[in-house]
Amino acid sequence: MKAAGSWGHARVPGDSNPRCAQGVHGERGAHREARDSIRANRAGMRARDCDQGRGGDGAREPIRRPCGADGRAVRSEAGMRRASAAARLTRALRSEALKLRRSPLAPLHLALALALGLAAGAYFGYAPWDSLLGADAFFQLLGAGAPLLAGLSCGLALDAEREAGECANLLGVPSRRIALAAKAAALWALGLSAAVVAALAFFAPVAAAGRATPPLATCLAAAGGVAAGSIGLYVVLTWTALRFGRNAAIGAGALGFLLAMGSMGGLANGLVTGTLSGEFGVELAAFLPFAWPSRLASLTVELAVAGQLGAAGQESALVSAFSQVAVTCAILTTALAAVSLARANRYEDRRRAGE
Repeated sequence: MKAAGSWGHARVPGDSNPRCAQGVHGERGAHREARDSIRANRAGMRARDCDQGRGGDGAREPIRRPCGADGRAVRSEAGMRRASAAARLTRALRSEALKLRRSPLAPLHLALALALGLAAGAYFGYAPWDSLLGADAFFQLLGAGAPLLAGLSCGLALDAEREAGECANLLGVPSRRIALAAKAAALWALGLSAAVVAALAFFAPVAAAGRATPPLATCLAAAGGVAAGSIGLYVVLTWTALRFGRNAAIGAGALGFLLAMGSMGGLANGLVTGTLSGEFGVELAAFLPFAWPSRLASLTVELAVAGQLGAAGQESALVSAFSQVAVTCAILTTALAAVSLARANRYEDRRRAGE
C-alpha cells in the first residue's frame, strides 16, 4: 500500500473523499471560520441585549445603558458632546493661531509694544520726574491704550475674514459660538503678549539707568491687569466689528481711549500733581468697561510703591478701589461673555440677508 501524499494518510479503496485530500490547511481554515462565526454571534447578542429593540407587543423597550456595536458601554451623550465641543474649540484655536502667524497684526502688536515701552523707559530713566510715579503714569497710558488696540485688532481681523469669504470661517461652521469665541480669545492673547512685552521694554532701560522701579513681578502683574480688564472689550468689539464693520470697532476703541484717560483726570495727572491717581473717580470708573485695564494696572503699581512714596496711609483706600474695580469687572465681563455666547449661534449677517 502506497503512502497517499506527504502527510502519510493511507488511501482506502472505494473511498472517494479521503482525509488526505482536505489536509491540515483545510482543517485550520474550517476552525477559523467557526471561531469567527462564534465571535460574531456573541457580539450580536451583546448588541441586541443593550439595543433598544422591540418587545413582543411591538412596543419599543427603554434603553437601560448605552452600548456600542461590540456590546461595550460607551460615554453618555452629554459627555460625548462636551468632548466634541472641546475638540472643536482646540481645532478653532489652532486655526486662529495659524492665521495670526500670517497676519500683520502680530508684528503690529510687537512694534507698538516695543516702541511705547522703550520710549517711555528711556524717558523716565533720565527725566527729572520721580521714576516710580513715571511707572504709574506709563501703566495708566498702557491700560488706556488697550481699548484702542482692541478696536484695531478686532476691526482688522474681522475685516480680513469678510474679505476672505464673507466670514464663512466664522458663520459657515457648525458652531458659530466656538468659532467666534476662538477668534476673540486669539486676539485677546495677542493683546496680552503686547502688554507683557511693553512692560519688559519699559522696565529694562529704567533699571539700567539705576532709577527706582517697581519690582519686575509688579510690572508683569500690571500687564496682567491690562489684559484681564480687556477681556470684556474684546468680546464687545468683536461683535461690533462683525455687525457694524471695521471702522465702527476702531472708532469705539478710540472713544474708549479718551474716556479711560478722562476718567483719571487726564494724561499723567498723578505724575504732574505728585499723587497716586489710580483711585480718582473710581466709583464711576468701576462701571466703565473702557477704564478697567488702566485702573487695574495703575492700582497694582500704586499698591506696590505707596510705601516708597510715603503714602502708606492710602493703602487701605487703594485696596478698596482695586477690589471694587476687580469685582465689578469680573461680574460684568462674565455677563457679557454669557450673553454673547448665547446669541452667537443665532446671529445672521444682515449684510447678506438679501442673498
